[in-house]
Amino acid sequence: MSHGKASRREVSGLEAHAGYWLRYVSNHVSQAFARKLEASGVTVAEWVVMRQMYGREGLTPGAVAAETGLTRGAVSKLVDRLVGKELVERAGREDDRRYQNLALTAAGRRLTPELAALADRNEEECFGCLTKAERAALVALMRKMVEKHGWTRVPVE
Repeated sequence: MSHGKASRREVSGLEAHAGYWLRYVSNHVSQAFARKLEASGVTVAEWVVMRQMYGREGLTPGAVAAETGLTRGAVSKLVDRLVGKELVERAGREDDRRYQNLALTAAGRRLTPELAALADRNEEECFGCLTKAERAALVALMRKMVEKHGWTRVPVE
């Protein structure tokens, strides 16, 4: 086996990969938001479910799962936690008892805009160093990738 220069393959550094930088930024943005949410007692995943439900009554767990790309099992666990925190309530559907409708409680409806303000603040703190045009271009490029690859799962963790 030859170990000469001709047989050696160039190994790119981590920083040479766009994925490295996307993950680096994503981790920092997500962790900063999770820290902001800590005082509310809500996780990022729970926030995603609450935000999907905000202003909408009678969503089914299946609809939440379809809209977020989460499994029904994951949605069920998140809803259980939110029910336990008295932020979401379940109601049986009169036309078919096998199905449940979900709704934010009064406390959930009050908390969601407060958490949205935290999300907006986190966005500004993390991306405020970019111009409006740079931010728009970044979002457009990421949306293009999402559409091109057909990705449907909403990032929650």
